Amino acid sequence: MLYLASRSPRRHQLLEQLGYRFQGLDIEVPEVRAAGESAQDYVSRVAREKACAGLAALGSAPDARVLGADTEVVLDDEVFGKPRDVADAAAMLRRLSGRTHEVMSVVWLVSVVAETTAVSRSQVTFAALDEATIAAYLACGEAFGKAGAYAIQGRAAAFISRLEGSYSGVMGLPLHETAALLAAAGCLPVPVHG
Repeated sequence: MLYLASRSPRRHQLLEQLGYRFQGLDIEVPEVRAAGESAQDYVSRVAREKACAGLAALGSAPDARVLGADTEVVLDDEVFGKPRDVADAAAMLRRLSGRTHEVMSVVWLVSVVAETTAVSRSQVTFAALDEATIAAYLACGEAFGKAGAYAIQGRAAAFISRLEGSYSGVMGLPLHETAALLAAAGCLPVPVHG
């Protein structure tokens, strides 16, 4: 049985898009970067901790495979998590304005017998954002609960002048990498009948 250790509706939709049958697990792990921890090590650790916590919550069921993922925005080696409030979100958007940042998405698939991982790194370039644009975006409420204070699949798509990498990875679950992990583990999508 496949499980997704995430409350994110976007991750659920993306995994459903691949055609997998799975159950969601409501898992929460602390997302705090350790001193001296690289951005990739941090994102990978959080994703693995989510998957392992999910497996533990299932009592380490022998047939369970648990996916855990984490996605973060990285600029100048600083990890932009979810904004704390309006001021924090505005500060993030001002820093992203007119610059290229990296979106790192790491997926772990764990079971009682194996752990595998995949990494997606995308380069996202924002156009210059004026204060009115930032204020209007914050007023729509979309910035909250999102790494870097934006959602590529929403209104913030208008900010992005260039994307190199995985659109679904920026959303929160890189589909190509996730499908490859699942296929290597023998997990197959549900057949579609005509």
